[in-house]
Amino acid sequence: MTIKSNVRIGCVKYLNARPLIQGWQGEVRFDTPAVLCRLLSAGNLEVALVSSFEHLRNPVYRIVDAVSIASAGPVYSVVVAHREELREIQQIEADPASETSVNLLRCLLAEGGYRARVTSQSGAGARLLIGDNAIRFRQNHPEFNFWDLGQAWQQLTDLPFVYALWLIRPEVTEPASIAKRLRNLRDQNMSGIDSIIAGQSEFAPAFCARYYGEHLRFSFGDREKLGLGKFQRLCAKQGLLPDPNFGLDLV
Repeated sequence: MTIKSNVRIGCVKYLNARPLIQGWQGEVRFDTPAVLCRLLSAGNLEVALVSSFEHLRNPVYRIVDAVSIASAGPVYSVVVAHREELREIQQIEADPASETSVNLLRCLLAEGGYRARVTSQSGAGARLLIGDNAIRFRQNHPEFNFWDLGQAWQQLTDLPFVYALWLIRPEVTEPASIAKRLRNLRDQNMSGIDSIIAGQSEFAPAFCARYYGEHLRFSFGDREKLGLGKFQRLCAKQGLLPDPNFGLDLV
């Protein structure tokens, strides 16, 4: 199956995305979730693996069915690093690269009755960390406590949490072909996950095996869709989205 070579595709630049992008034949723009969301929204990318919140706030995209970056318990790489007790923290510094995770944090704080507020200012009593930065910080700073937001979400809702989705802009003329190619790529990479792990230079193979095998899931099935719908409703409840209604345009 051929895909037009001029389709502009973007992908988050973190370890968690490797099984969804490794081996893609064509140029890829790798960047943070926040940057990719802006590029996709502006039409500077046609397809991107980006924050699930981008679809919730701007539901014009088609979604590649059956593929996501999600967790059903501790995710390891979306955490609040803190020294004080969570109930005592006044402010949590947000990671500027984040889109979905900062709003997940806001929902968890509100639903859990925590008094901390999310701020962009440095020097807060705690920090939200995502992606590879979170992994590095956890491995290099064992003196901190870490509140795993994937685990907190599962405890609150008993549902998976969806961090990222493949989104396709509405003007793309062959979305089904692109979606099929991306699903096949995921399947190929998951069947050969050992070779992806072996190719990682920064993180130890034993950690990568646990990360891919225990902390992450790469499906977007019924349970993940229920979790995304729950996230939409909680975001609307907190005034982060205007509409609690939930719809998916799947390809």
